[in-house]
Amino acid sequence: MALLTVNLSVVSAEENLFSGSIKSLQITGSEGELGIMPGHAPLLTSLKPGMARIVKSDDTEEVIYLSGGMLEVQPNNVTVLADVATRADDLDEQAALEAKQRAEENIQAAGSDVDYAEVAAELARAVAQLRVIQSAKKKV
Repeated sequence: MALLTVNLSVVSAEENLFSGSIKSLQITGSEGELGIMPGHAPLLTSLKPGMARIVKSDDTEEVIYLSGGMLEVQPNNVTVLADVATRADDLDEQAALEAKQRAEENIQAAGSDVDYAEVAAELARAVAQLRVIQSAKKKV
């Protein structure tokens, strides 16, 4: 008999954001987009800033923004350990737009005192937040 659900835990340093049975999980791993379903092979990978799209056992969806972290897939359990995790409904679109604009301006700034790696990471986080917000708006 095929497995229909798998247990998922999404945990950040601040709180346990999700814990329950799911049918599938879409998430951004270090090597690209991942689709996790019941029966997935064991896996351990780092996560890039992006969204976790969760399809619960009752077919409802939940979208969570992740700033990065780790994903562990075991036969009956999936664990997401996130640096920062926020539900899509709790994200501030205006703040994300402002962060994106600041990061773009810092990249354009002509000067040797700019830490391009840090600015690029800030830009990636802001863009990921905006994608999560837009995805949540489409769902409504």
